[in-house]
Amino acid sequence: MEMMSVVRPLETFVPARAAGQRDVLSLALPPMPLLKVAFVSVGVRGRMAVTRWCHIPKVEIAAVCDVSKEVAEEVARHVEQLGKPRPKVYWGETAYLELCQQQGINLVYVCTDWMSHVPIAIHAMEQGRSVAVEVPAALTLKDIWRLVDTAEQTRQHCMMLENAVYDRFEIAVCQMVREGLLGELVHVEGGYAHPIGNRWTPWRMEYSRLNAGDVYPTHSIGPVCRLLDIHRTDRMYYLTAMQTNAFLGAEMYQVVMGKACDSFANGDQNSTMIRTAKGKTILIQHNVMTPRPYSRMFQAVGTAGYAAKYPVPEVLLSPEMAAKVGIEMEDNKLSLNASQIESLLNHYAPSFPSETIALAKELDARGGMSYFMDLRLAQCLQQGLPLDMDVYDLAEWCCIAELSKRSIEYGSMPVMIPDFVHRTPLSDKEKI
Repeated sequence: MEMMSVVRPLETFVPARAAGQRDVLSLALPPMPLLKVAFVSVGVRGRMAVTRWCHIPKVEIAAVCDVSKEVAEEVARHVEQLGKPRPKVYWGETAYLELCQQQGINLVYVCTDWMSHVPIAIHAMEQGRSVAVEVPAALTLKDIWRLVDTAEQTRQHCMMLENAVYDRFEIAVCQMVREGLLGELVHVEGGYAHPIGNRWTPWRMEYSRLNAGDVYPTHSIGPVCRLLDIHRTDRMYYLTAMQTNAFLGAEMYQVVMGKACDSFANGDQNSTMIRTAKGKTILIQHNVMTPRPYSRMFQAVGTAGYAAKYPVPEVLLSPEMAAKVGIEMEDNKLSLNASQIESLLNHYAPSFPSETIALAKELDARGGMSYFMDLRLAQCLQQGLPLDMDVYDLAEWCCIAELSKRSIEYGSMPVMIPDFVHRTPLSDKEKI
C-alpha cells in the first residue's frame, strides 16, 4: 500500500541570537535579602497583588504607579494601613518610565492591560530590573521575541504571573508525575471555560473581535507544560487549531461596546492540539462566551495512572503504583476514593505551615494560588535561586495565541512552534 505524504507544518520565524548573546536557562541573580518591589497599574488586580505582597516577609513596597493619581495615592495609603512604609507614588500614562529610574528597585510587577505589557517589561529590564508580568505577557511572536532577547541581553528575570501553576491539585499532580507515579505521560489537557458575562472590558472585547484562536491560553497551557517538562526534557513541536463560529460574539460585542459589528473573528469555542518532540500530545480549549461551569480541564494521562481536577478530582492508579504509595485498592478497581485522593494530595503538595495556608486563602479566594506564586517568586529572588517559570515558559505559553490564529486562518493547518531556547529546527530524529 502506498504511504500517504505527511503535510509539513507551516514554518515560523526564528531570529538568530546577536553576537555574544546567550540563553538565560537557570538564571540566578545575587540574593536580594530585602526585596524592593514596584507595581505598575494598581487597579483592582494590581491592588490585590499589592495586598498580597504586604504579607510576604522581608519585602518592601517601594513604589506604586497608575494612570490615575487618585488610585495610586489610595493604594499607597492602603500599604501604610497594612503596616508598611508608604511607597513612592507615580501617576500618568508614561509614569512607569520614571518609576523604573528609582534607586534600589529589584522587581517591577506589571498589572496593566494586555496591550501595554511588553513596552513596560522591556523598559524595566533595560533599567536593570527583574520583571513579573500579568497574563498574557505578550500577544504576538514579534513581541515575544523582543521579551526573550531583552531578558537574554540584560540578564534579568522576566516571569509571567501564571497562578494556575500554583494550584494545590496541579502542583501535587506535577510532583506525582516527577516521581513516576503515573508512569510515563502520554497526553495532557488544559482549558479555560469561564463565561466573562458583565466583566468584559472594551479593550478585551475589541481584541476578541479582531482575532481568531485561543486569545487567553496561559491558564490552559501553563500547568500541562510543567507536567511535560517543556523546554527542559521535551519541547512542543507543532500545533493545529480549530474553532466554532462566533454564535454569541457579535451579540456580546453589541452589549459591551454599544454598537453592532459586521464580523467577529473569535469563535465561541476554540480547541488547540499540540504534538511534542517526544510524540506526546496536549489538548487545550478556550471558551468565555457560552454558559458553562468554570473549568481549567486539567488532565494527566499516563501509562500507569490518570489524574483530573474537573468537574471533580479523580485519580486512577495501576495496582503496582497504588501499592508503591501504600494505597489498598479493591479488586479490579483503579479509581481512588475521595479520602485516598486527599491523602495523596497531602503527601505530594508543597508543605506550608497552617498559618501560611490560611493567609493564602484569605488573600486569594481561588485557594491561595496567587499568594503562593508571589511567595515563591519572592523567596527565589531573596535567596538568589532560579525562578520556577522563566522567560521561555512565558514565550511558549503566549505564542499559542498567534499560532492558533494562524492555524485557523489556514484551515487548521499544522504550525511549527519555535524553539525559543535553542533556536534550532527539530532534527529528523526528534521528528519521529
